[in-house]
Amino acid sequence: MKNDENRMEIDPSRCKGCGVCLRACPRNCIVLGSDINNMGYQYARFEHNNCIACGLCFYSCPEFGAIKVFKKTSKGLN
Repeated sequence: MKNDENRMEIDPSRCKGCGVCLRACPRNCIVLGSDINNMGYQYARFEHNNCIACGLCFYSCPEFGAIKVFKKTSKGLN
């Protein structure tokens, strides 16, 4: 993945695998992975590169700091 594309990142150590972000994503960019984090949860991960950086995953996530969204601008990512 290029750094100049819209994307989101999930901190596996903060994700509890609730799936709220999966249901919130209008482009189905997020999947529930099979890996287990240090809390014993299967955590979500960014899967598809058709992210529009809408932020719905960020705003819907109940775990503060688990998701970061990066939107492409004319100068790069913010």
